[in-house]
Amino acid sequence: MTARWVVDEVLPERDLHITWQPISLLEKNQPPPDSEYYAASLQTHKYLRVMEAIRASGEADGDVRDPVFEFYWELGRRIHHDKELHVDLPDVLSTIGVDTALAGAFDDETWDAEIKTRMAAGLALTGDDVGTPLIAFDDVNGERIGLFGPVITRVPDRRDSLQLWDAFVTLGRIPGFWEVKRTRTEPPDFGPRP
Repeated sequence: MTARWVVDEVLPERDLHITWQPISLLEKNQPPPDSEYYAASLQTHKYLRVMEAIRASGEADGDVRDPVFEFYWELGRRIHHDKELHVDLPDVLSTIGVDTALAGAFDDETWDAEIKTRMAAGLALTGDDVGTPLIAFDDVNGERIGLFGPVITRVPDRRDSLQLWDAFVTLGRIPGFWEVKRTRTEPPDFGPRP
């Protein structure tokens, strides 16, 4: 939801450069193999391997809508809208126009080190007592900071989205600010398939 908010509503109105980074809930939360969360965490972790293979292939150019983003977006369509946790990776890669051979990274554990390194960089900005999403930006002194959130259940309209973004950035730039939270009382509403 946060990615949809930023891409669909905030990005058209704010000068942002976005680099999409992995966060593995398998690595972060370490669910035991008999946990109800393990299978989904393992599956999505393996998708991150493919994401890093796409980044390393040289096809990712750092643009907001580069192949790393397109892979993430297409997975979101299929998982959240089409209810397919186990997607056809060669079809996903073909749909976004990258080499379908990169699907081989799915079972290749050598990508795990890159995922961990990139996660560690994000968590170094926020601390470990957070979840996902994480957003990093520069503070008023030009130093990189990171925040967990915002956690939203639906994408606000453009006006409210921009107010939320501006407030989020403002809070993050205030020295000594740490947390705002309330109990979630509704599930995510993914809206129409992007």
